[in-house]
Amino acid sequence: MAWFRDISWVEIILITLFVAFYGLYLLKLLRISKILHTTFYTILIKLIARTALFALLLIAFLGPSFGGSKKEIKSVGKDIMICVDLSKSMDAFDIQPTRLEKIKFEMKKIVDAFSSDRVGVIIFSSEAFMQCPLTYDQNALNLFIETMNTSLVPSSGTDFGPAIKMALKKLTEQEGPSGQQKSKVIVLISDGEDFGEETNDIAKEVEDNNIKLFTLGVGTERGSQIQSGRNYKTDQKGNTIISKLNASSLKSLASKTEGQYFEINDSRNDVNRLINTIGKIEGELRDARVVDVSANRYFYFLLAALVLLVLDILVSIRTVSI
Repeated sequence: MAWFRDISWVEIILITLFVAFYGLYLLKLLRISKILHTTFYTILIKLIARTALFALLLIAFLGPSFGGSKKEIKSVGKDIMICVDLSKSMDAFDIQPTRLEKIKFEMKKIVDAFSSDRVGVIIFSSEAFMQCPLTYDQNALNLFIETMNTSLVPSSGTDFGPAIKMALKKLTEQEGPSGQQKSKVIVLISDGEDFGEETNDIAKEVEDNNIKLFTLGVGTERGSQIQSGRNYKTDQKGNTIISKLNASSLKSLASKTEGQYFEINDSRNDVNRLINTIGKIEGELRDARVVDVSANRYFYFLLAALVLLVLDILVSIRTVSI
């Protein structure tokens, strides 16, 4: 038998008070019965009944659990690797306050939506770096998201290839205890300016491994300047650079892997659609256990206590005869 509560000082005090006060009551009756030369056995009937009543109420309060049954507990989930573009173009402010700050806000929503799944973060520009490995720890994820900025990676253009390759490697090396393939998702977040040459080959590998690749474009077609200190970023000729969303490259990448393209701009936010789409992907079974389940049976003891209470009220026993 298991108990919902352990005996604490509250129960000990109640037991002590019951014994003390009922003991004084019995001593009083015992003195009276000796003076009047009456029998004492009738007092014992009430003592046994009220002690049983008190004990039943105490047991009911502690919550006894018994009556074993078996229940199968299944752990089902997905692995989601988010690749975030941290090239300088993500500092553009055609989406307020900047593209990157908007993405950081939306990423926290994604992390919160998949609290029962493992989520990891990769940051990239021309190179890729693991920002946070696959984890269930939402606090750690949010901390890593909050610290992201464009100075964390080299500022030499954007290449989707290394980020997708790293995500693919981390996802495929994560095998479950049973060896089954788990549901795996890659989310690539960028403004779409891809200058890599190996992206198509790596996208083919993603498709061959049956991993879903979703792309999330951030920015507008009109674009904006890129803040660089107190000035705006310029090219080698001194012209101010205007960064625009290149949705076509992201759409093409998503279609090659049978994924979908989503977008965030000044009038559109597809993050909720992205969350719903990923949520519809069935997670793979990670673990299954059969556990013993016992129910709190306090009501049996409470019912018995109520019956004794009613009998104690309705049935009077003469404890002292004259």
